[in-house]
Amino acid sequence: MHSLNQEIKAFSRNNLRKQCTRVTTLTGKKIIETWKDARIHVVEEVEPSNGGGCGYVQDLSLDLQIGIIKPWLLLGSQDVAHDLETLKKHKVTHILNVACGVENAFLGDFIYKSISILDLPETNILSYFPECFEFIEQAKLKDGVVLVHCNAGVSRAAAIVIGFLMNSEEISFTSAFSLVKNARPSICPNAGFLEQLRRYQEGNESTKCDKIQELEGTTVHGLHSSR
Repeated sequence: MHSLNQEIKAFSRNNLRKQCTRVTTLTGKKIIETWKDARIHVVEEVEPSNGGGCGYVQDLSLDLQIGIIKPWLLLGSQDVAHDLETLKKHKVTHILNVACGVENAFLGDFIYKSISILDLPETNILSYFPECFEFIEQAKLKDGVVLVHCNAGVSRAAAIVIGFLMNSEEISFTSAFSLVKNARPSICPNAGFLEQLRRYQEGNESTKCDKIQELEGTTVHGLHSSR
């Protein structure tokens, strides 16, 4: 009891170990919260300027969410493409890699096609449609399952899949976008890709009109010839 009283008398705030909390905000700013005089004091943490800051909170968790567009057509990120268990689970046979700097991980297990596409608004995404669509169609004809992926599975791969649906299903941009968005909610093609997809719809509609007029012209010509 005596020792306890001595301990209490000897107590000093100055001997307490100072506690602080480091917080990273959504904008990437690092701050330090400390208690002083019964109040919280906030100080911004200054880091050495080495160009390594990313300006946002890095999400290092794996994105293994797969968008099932059709039973044979899947959309995902590079994480899916590098996860053998997930690929096998979804019975993937073909992989269309439209990322930049992402290696094909399982060359002995799947049929690959790699096309490095930059995720920039000025990139002509439409110019890649023919070879991408052909690869997807070949996978379908062979009763395969094709995964289309880029780095994040958000912009480039999504634009390819939307364009494919517009072409193969003969549906509008809005309908194709909704189908893909419902299957993989995180998709967000860049503004340039969205504008190109809208132009692609206009081009498809123009081609349909030309074909209809051509067929009508052939029918009318045939009727005149038979008279």
